Amino acid sequence: MHEQMTEPIFKKYDFGQEERECFNRDGHIVLPALLLPDTCQLLAKSCEDNQTLLASRVEGKNPKHYSAEFDAYLERVIVHPQLLELARSVLGDDIRFDHCVTLNRRGGYPGSGWHSHSYADDDPQLGLVRIFFYLNGFKEGDGALKVVPGSHLFRDSKIEAETDEELENGWIAGKVHPLTGKPLQIEELSVPPGSVALLWTHGAHGVSPRQEDSGFRWAIVFGYRNPGQPCVSRWIRPEFEQKKFIGAEGLLSIY
Repeated sequence: MHEQMTEPIFKKYDFGQEERECFNRDGHIVLPALLLPDTCQLLAKSCEDNQTLLASRVEGKNPKHYSAEFDAYLERVIVHPQLLELARSVLGDDIRFDHCVTLNRRGGYPGSGWHSHSYADDDPQLGLVRIFFYLNGFKEGDGALKVVPGSHLFRDSKIEAETDEELENGWIAGKVHPLTGKPLQIEELSVPPGSVALLWTHGAHGVSPRQEDSGFRWAIVFGYRNPGQPCVSRWIRPEFEQKKFIGAEGLLSIY
């Protein structure tokens, strides 16, 4: 059994009432360059190793969706006190680990269409937050995360569109932000290396194409949620759920 990691992975930062209000209003928030350089280096190695596993994928194993189960460092990060503190700052004390997924995007990646995810669509008291680690960052139009501030408040897990225009002429058309009253609109982000982004799972999001001459965009997403309902994004194999390691107590079960 390995010891829980205690060395910091984040720089010092504030996530207080103002940040929580911004996150709950917009559905996303970026903490620029939050990851320490050594952390980024170790996480990039995990992404590179994961990419090698994907290239030689063994039948019945999925190292992308179950990334922490194939990488000892990622396993330790999912229970890191700083990451759990960040998750609890938006979800409250009662949380469960939901998934750890690598999001490696090579040069020429065609992008990802618009979508949202489900969890307790009928119960706003239950939340699921996705915490993205963008190790080498991204710029607009180059593997960038795209969001629609306020879309998470509709708790619509069936948002889907191939292009920005399809989303604007379809799901967005005529909708206003439930809190601000302003028309919903697309926002494309740009973040420096080592940034961390939080996104409520119901928020509409997509990814712009990665430029051909760009290298890999290394990224990992850690999902945490309040327990209470089944969750389709919960990627934890039974043997991992039963694994005993320090810091995971009470975090791996579904309820």
